[in-house]
Order: sequence, then structure tokens, then C-alpha cells
Amino acid sequence: MSPDLKYLLFSVVLAFVQVLIAAATAQVQVGLPALAGNRDELPVLTGVAGRAKRAHLNMVENLVLFAALVLIAAAAGKANAATATGAAIFFWGRLAHAIIYLIGIPWLRTLAWAVSVVGMIMIAVQLF
Repeated sequence: MSPDLKYLLFSVVLAFVQVLIAAATAQVQVGLPALAGNRDELPVLTGVAGRAKRAHLNMVENLVLFAALVLIAAAAGKANAATATGAAIFFWGRLAHAIIYLIGIPWLRTLAWAVSVVGMIMIAVQLF
């Protein structure tokens, strides 16, 4: 497996861990019956539960783009050292983003997100 695809796998695992954290923190805040129901009138999640949910949703939004880039690079035979580096930067930026978001540090969180975007740009450049 290429480094690009390994980092895609690691990113999927990170997204899965994030959904588990979001579910666990939401359960603590609103209770299992509310989460197991239809969630028609689920209260707004606040604090770490709200941040965990938002961090996970942000990861999913970015994971779609990252996965497309990595898979296009693999299919086009354009995966190389630059795409591998970009994939690594994306993953480590997203891991930092998840941790910083849970802790609740706004500007540092944005910086970690920007780092992950740089990783995606590095991959995209190789495709043109």
C-alpha cells in the first residue's frame, strides 16, 4: 500500500474515533434514551460534546476532498513523494485539529485546519 493510501486509511480511522468521541460525549450530556430515539427534539450540544460533534463534521467534510485527491492520484499513477508528504501533512494536521478542537483553542484550531489544507493542495498540484 502506498503512503498516500496508508494516510487515507489513518484518516478514516481518525474520523471513526471522532464519531465515537462525539457519541460518547453527547451521551453524557443528553443521555442514551435521547440518542437512541429519533432525535426530533435533541437539545443543542454544548461544551466538549458540541465541539466533538463539530470537529467530526468538519473532518467528514474535509475527508471527502482528501479521499478524492488521494484516489485520483493513485488511479492516475501520479502518487509520488510529494503526494505522500501532502497526505502525511493532511493526517497530522487533522489529528492536531481534532485534539485542539476538543480542548477548545479557537485560533490554534484554525491553524491546524490550514495545515491540513496545505497537505491537500500539495496533492492537487501533482494532479495538474
